[in-house]
Amino acid sequence: DCTVGLVVGKDSVLLIDPGSCVREGAQVRAEAERLTGRRVTHIAFTHGHFDHVLGGAAFAGVEVFGAVGLAALLSTGREELRRDAVRHGLAPAEAAQAVDLLVPPRHEVSGEWTLELGGVQVLLANVGPGHTGHDLAVFVPGEREVVFCGDLVEESGEPSVGPDAMVGRWPAALDRLLSLGGDDALYVPGHGAVVGAEFVRAQRATLAAVSGVSEA
Repeated sequence: DCTVGLVVGKDSVLLIDPGSCVREGAQVRAEAERLTGRRVTHIAFTHGHFDHVLGGAAFAGVEVFGAVGLAALLSTGREELRRDAVRHGLAPAEAAQAVDLLVPPRHEVSGEWTLELGGVQVLLANVGPGHTGHDLAVFVPGEREVVFCGDLVEESGEPSVGPDAMVGRWPAALDRLLSLGGDDALYVPGHGAVVGAEFVRAQRATLAAVSGVSEA
């Protein structure tokens, strides 16, 4: 149930998290082209887990963005990425293909980066670490602001705390998400349905209790 986001401007199309393998990425690409009548021009990886990056190999000629340090992680950690994908049920051949073809982010965000898509300005914000060491959020302004959170927020289950999570710093990452969107924004989790600020605050409280971080 990994969430895929699409932000459409007059000139460019941004895809957030292209899926977990080349086959899935091709399906996402076809659906994006059907919806917009145009090709995807930019991709943002919210973090480096296989289900959020391995579909990127299905998109030729796109500009890829990620948090600073993610490119090196994906370049040196390909074997672990493949093993993780197989552990979670991806066929070994599909996992190997996607890892072999994966292109790491060319553009790395250390603070904030504004993308002009043509009438739509999107803010990429390095809000981590938290779920991983390289968490990127995507803020879309408008009549109702939207924040794509990656796996810093999960609605379909408890937050996934893996070996690369930094639980003690995760609540602060959620504070940064909330400061981006505010009380009235829509928050798009990495997995599950769209939520509001109160859900994000409740998840922050859970993580703060686990990590021993005091409440904001």
